[in-house]
This record gives sequence, structure tokens and C-alpha cells, in this order.
Amino acid sequence: MNSRKCKELRTNLIGYSFIIPNFIGYFVFIFIPVCFSFVLSVMKWDGSDVPMQFVGLANFTKLFGDSTFIISLQNTLWYAAFTVPLTLVASLLIAVLLNSKIKGMVVYRTMFFFPYVASLVAVGAVWNMLFQPEFGPINEFLKFIGIANPPKWCASTEWAMWVIIIVSVWKYMGYYMVVYLAALQGISADLYEAASIDGATGLKKLWYITIPMLTPTTFFVVIMLTIQCFKVFDLIYVMTGGGPGRATNVLVNHIYNAAFVDFKFGYASASALVLFAIVLVVTLIQMRGEQKFTDFV
Repeated sequence: MNSRKCKELRTNLIGYSFIIPNFIGYFVFIFIPVCFSFVLSVMKWDGSDVPMQFVGLANFTKLFGDSTFIISLQNTLWYAAFTVPLTLVASLLIAVLLNSKIKGMVVYRTMFFFPYVASLVAVGAVWNMLFQPEFGPINEFLKFIGIANPPKWCASTEWAMWVIIIVSVWKYMGYYMVVYLAALQGISADLYEAASIDGATGLKKLWYITIPMLTPTTFFVVIMLTIQCFKVFDLIYVMTGGGPGRATNVLVNHIYNAAFVDFKFGYASASALVLFAIVLVVTLIQMRGEQKFTDFV
């Protein structure tokens, strides 16, 4: 019995030795900063040796009177409203196409997945070059087909956000394509065979078999995409820096500028908590919708 207990203890210690470093990293780099942000949200502090000053809810009150915050929130919602469905549809259609057995399938899957693992700085630089207003290949092509005054893209307040949306869909659809491919592998071939016997076309199979069977995966993808869209920062920082003007300034850009440009850490923490609350509410609504849909089906 003692030998058995020693063996179990040794096995447990080996398991704990693998997960403890991760818990330590999570505690030090995530849990403590998050708790500190709650404290900072009711403080006024510039990060210097000057003591923190308690201001209560003043930081939160200031938020909704700040035009930059309002515009950043609107830009974030606009970005998410178009990026989520476009990425969802693109990744699903590509996954369906690449789920069939055709020659060179591995190459095609790698090509679509590559943008996701590519360097973000390189991706931003290349797309900025492609969308260059004066001599970029995209505008040169538009001029070639007869459009005399093509858009200024990243230099235009009307088109800059659309450029970010296009690049985001291109970069992230490969990852969610893999998620859908994994789900497609779990759909029984008997369903498609039965549908073929009944005379169903490929489009009807997609609408009445594939999409309903992928419902749990679709809800997962929507939730992950929504969270990702509300956290977008790096791509915008590389391509536009939040400009021109405030056309692509999103919430995380606003938080970054407040904290590390203006050194208003209390105000930035309050903004971050509002962002957290928005993401939490949206996620809970989506999860509730998934549960109701599942119960209905």
C-alpha cells in the first residue's frame, strides 16, 4: 500500500511540475496586473514617484465625455461588425472547398494558413505597399481598368478602416479554416450519401447538412472572432497607427495612448475595464444564444 501511495504521489508531483510554471507565469503576468488595473481605475497616477490619488468613479465619468473614447468605441464596433461575418464566411467556404480530395490539397491548405503565422510587421508593410495611393499595384490596376481617381486607402478617413478589415480577414481566415476543417472531418459521410440518393445538389448539402452540423463550431468561431476584434491593436498600430486622424483608432489604441503616451494610467485602466465589460457582455449573449439554439434544435 505504501509503495502504491508513493507511486501515486510521484506521478502527481510530475504532473504538478509541468503545470506549476504555467500557473506561476499566469499569476505574475496576468492575475496580478489585472487586479492592479482594478485598483488603478479609481486612481489618478502618472507612473511617477508621485503617490496615487483616489478619484472614485471620476475616470469612468470622464470616459463618456471623451470624444476620442466614443469614436474609438464606434470604430471598434464597426470593425467587429464587418470582420466577424466576413472572416466566418470566408473560412467556412475555404474549408468546405479544401475538405474534398483533390490533388495538391496539402499545398493549398498551407497557402491559406500561411498568412496566420506570417510576421505581422511584414504583413502590414506588404499590404501598405500594395495599397500605396500613388504607385501601389492595387491603384495601378484600378487606373488600368478605367478608374481615374482610385481611393487613397490608408491615407483616407473613408477607406482606412476598410483596408484594416480586408487585411484582417485575409490574415485570420486561414486559422479558422483549420478549425472548420477539423469539424468537417467529424460529419458522417453517410449523411451526404443519403442526400445524394435523394437527389440533393452540392448547395443543398451545404445548406441542410454541413452548416447545421457545424453550428457548435460556428458559435465557437464567432465568440473567438468577436473577442479578437475587440482586442485588435497590433495590425492597426503597424498599418495606420490609428489614423488618419482618428479613423482607425480603436479601444485598445485609445488605452495604449492614454497609458503610454499621456501617462494617464488610471484613466487607461478605466478604459480597459469598460472594454472588458463589453467583451464579457457580448460573449455571454453569444453563449446564451448558442444554448437557446441548441435547446431549440
